[in-house]
Amino acid sequence: MILHHTFQPPNNQRLAHLCGPADQHLRSIEVATQTRISRRQEHFKVEGTRAGATRAMEVLQALYEIAGRDISAEHLHLMLASSTALDEEADGSARLSTRRSDLRARTPNQTVYLQNIAEHDITFGIGPAGTGKTYLAVACAVDALERNAVQRIVLTRPAVEAGERLGFLPGDLTQKVDPYLRPLYDALYELMGFDRVQKAFERNALEIAPLAFMRGRTLNNAFVILDEAQNTTPEQMKMFLTRIGFGAKAVITGDTSQIDLPKGTRSGLLDARHILKRVQGIAFTEFHSGDVVRHPLVARIVDAYDAHTPPHPDRAA
Repeated sequence: MILHHTFQPPNNQRLAHLCGPADQHLRSIEVATQTRISRRQEHFKVEGTRAGATRAMEVLQALYEIAGRDISAEHLHLMLASSTALDEEADGSARLSTRRSDLRARTPNQTVYLQNIAEHDITFGIGPAGTGKTYLAVACAVDALERNAVQRIVLTRPAVEAGERLGFLPGDLTQKVDPYLRPLYDALYELMGFDRVQKAFERNALEIAPLAFMRGRTLNNAFVILDEAQNTTPEQMKMFLTRIGFGAKAVITGDTSQIDLPKGTRSGLLDARHILKRVQGIAFTEFHSGDVVRHPLVARIVDAYDAHTPPHPDRAA
């Protein structure tokens, strides 16, 4: 199918922003929609399947409407990843009170995820890397702290090695586990700022600790996040979930395609998904490659591995 469209009124600056440096935006649209795009000034021609050509032309039209300013490669990718338009001023997606004023859901599944976190005491976010599971959960925690909906934020991860050995790392226990918690620190620094994070630690409004440190505690009036939950055992997952106290909210995130547990050890995340899927008050959000908001190649890498990797022995649960 071949579609033709002439953008009116002609505007060279808008066309430059639409096409991107060296027509890079057009090439990205071609790859995403499996089409071929050619143009002569403001006249565009799109060749491909009916669905692909129609989608490509829709994206081109949406880009032209916002092309009064530069269009980033990230914003283009988000438009291509979403089945709905992602206009920054009128998309109606949830927004959070953090240091980043532009933070909001970028895909339909992210919107569902934020709604689930808002409406449930325990929420699971399961899916591949780059889908915003952890980042959005931390953003919700920061938002809840800013609104005084909780008194503190508790972030935790299991200290499981991905092929390395913890004992070979230098330093004491805190220094050994610190690299495992670094992604959580990075999200906090971006969402709160370094100084505010340090002050939150000082007044005990913020805590980051390995999962093993959670045993025996009761977490009241806290926003608790368990990250990398695919590397918990069923016993650890049960222990964590039973730490939740009054006025608390918990978010559990993980990627079932990246389980680093010893062979033969069942993942606590897979176990929880099977056991708790019908428990009232608990929500599950499943992400896929279309929700990836990193470099466009990440989504294609996820799809390629999914197509060639045998199912995990526990994944049938």
